[in-house]
Amino acid sequence: MSNNRRDFLKSVGTLGLGAAIISPISAIANTNQREELDLNKKIDSTKPQTISILQTTDVHCQIHPHDELFWENGKAVFRKTGGYAYMATVLKKLKKKNPNTYIIDTGDMFQGSELSVETTGEAFVPILNAMQYDLYLPGNWEVIYGKRKMQTLLGSLDAPKICTNMYHDLGEGKRGELIFQPYNIWHIAGVKIGFLGYTDPLVPLRQSPNYSKGILYTNPEENLAHYVDVLRNQEQCSYVIMIAHLGLSQQIALANRPECKGVNYILGGDTHERVRKPIVCIYAKVVEPGAFGSFIGKLDLTVLNGKVIEDNYELIEVDSPLIKADPSIEKLLKEKEAVYHEKINQIIGYSTIPLYRYFVVENPIDTMILNALHWKFPEIDINLSNGFRFCPPKTTPDETGNIPITSGFIYDMLPVDSTVRTAKVTGKQLQNWLEKELNNVFAQDASKRFGGWVVKFKGMEVRFNAFADMDKRVQSITIKNIPMDPNKLYTIMACERDGDPVDMLCRMKGVLNAKNTSATLHTVMKEYLKQNSPVTPTPEKNAIILDAPETLLSQVTGVDYTFR
Repeated sequence: MSNNRRDFLKSVGTLGLGAAIISPISAIANTNQREELDLNKKIDSTKPQTISILQTTDVHCQIHPHDELFWENGKAVFRKTGGYAYMATVLKKLKKKNPNTYIIDTGDMFQGSELSVETTGEAFVPILNAMQYDLYLPGNWEVIYGKRKMQTLLGSLDAPKICTNMYHDLGEGKRGELIFQPYNIWHIAGVKIGFLGYTDPLVPLRQSPNYSKGILYTNPEENLAHYVDVLRNQEQCSYVIMIAHLGLSQQIALANRPECKGVNYILGGDTHERVRKPIVCIYAKVVEPGAFGSFIGKLDLTVLNGKVIEDNYELIEVDSPLIKADPSIEKLLKEKEAVYHEKINQIIGYSTIPLYRYFVVENPIDTMILNALHWKFPEIDINLSNGFRFCPPKTTPDETGNIPITSGFIYDMLPVDSTVRTAKVTGKQLQNWLEKELNNVFAQDASKRFGGWVVKFKGMEVRFNAFADMDKRVQSITIKNIPMDPNKLYTIMACERDGDPVDMLCRMKGVLNAKNTSATLHTVMKEYLKQNSPVTPTPEKNAIILDAPETLLSQVTGVDYTFR
């Protein structure tokens, strides 16, 4: 039997638990065996060797350097970071310094910009391939254009894709095979490093349900122990790394569960947190390298006699002004954006203050969205804006002295141009919904945190204790300066989520008289900015946190971590 055939049968035999049968070519790629065996012959395993794993995540299609917020000495500081051509330079320099380097991206690579929407993600396939990644994990937003498009986009990438908890939905709750191969093995410097990949199982709840139609997600703990056993005992991996797109709270919770025994590191994503020092949990260490290409996570492993004897981690800032752009990537970016460049950079309006979305409770971007909705629909009692995290800041003024808001930036902050929807709810429904939403953000049990910020609102003032018990957080609610009446009907407005039940709005169940308007979020924003620029969207303190600062930058508590 040929070596290729033997490797294929070996890989098929390891899958189990409803996993997909992968092709012979994928099976060979799954161990990187042919390429690495010659290299291993040249390595003296009796001397320490350093191997490096570089991680990007949540770039959200931000191809150029952008303004970025840092929290230094108790205040916001902005500087330029990111851009694929600058990321490429850093990655190539690191790989040249240490050829034993593996480069991964852990999701949200096809959603988040106007260029992505205009090309349904296709512009990013050649860009990602040119970056020469070695492994990918689908994020929660890879489903933005539907299951089939997700498969096509990810399938067009040169490097392997893994995900150990996304299955084909056969209907009526029946689970098919895994959509992607469950694991990958890097054989280098005399050791095998096993990679498992888990993405957010809450995608159908967090996002419009129709995006992920045809996919069944399972919780990582359902098959994690099985695949750790496969990697450790069957594949003889001496080190196991989970690449994850679950959010920092969920990743910490998982690293403290017994199912995670045997996992050494979780290289995470989703919540855009900047972990500069690994968070040490019971079974694994956890890191997450920010977002928008502003950072690269670098894990160095020291290898001796077929074992990993030491690990070191650092978060590298992609400080664009100090980096020379990679010319081949820069040329490719210009080519892919050329047709849309004028439209993306069309100025729609101006802001007098920096626009960002980093504070958990309130921020200028969502304040601007809420102000626009209220301006367009003044008769509505309460306007709502989902607790999104994505969108890099916009802080640099042009020759007018104000900060330009382009068409591209509207897509950055609202990648989905949803229809504006209205409904009626009772005061009691509002209070119950607020308690649930606050628990999604601040639950004491990290595994119950939902992954987003506090939902934003206008027309309502809510005072709350973030770290109180469930259903005891809300201390007071006033609507248009009058105490909320639990029995009164109030009108609310938010965006429609594709696939939600007709009586649901912004995850609020049982609403009355729900109906779509003729407006979309983008049309409202453009009309508002045209009529009212320059705007000054200063947060109005409609949400008042009583037991933490209003500048809270993370929902993660109880561990040695600070966002900065």
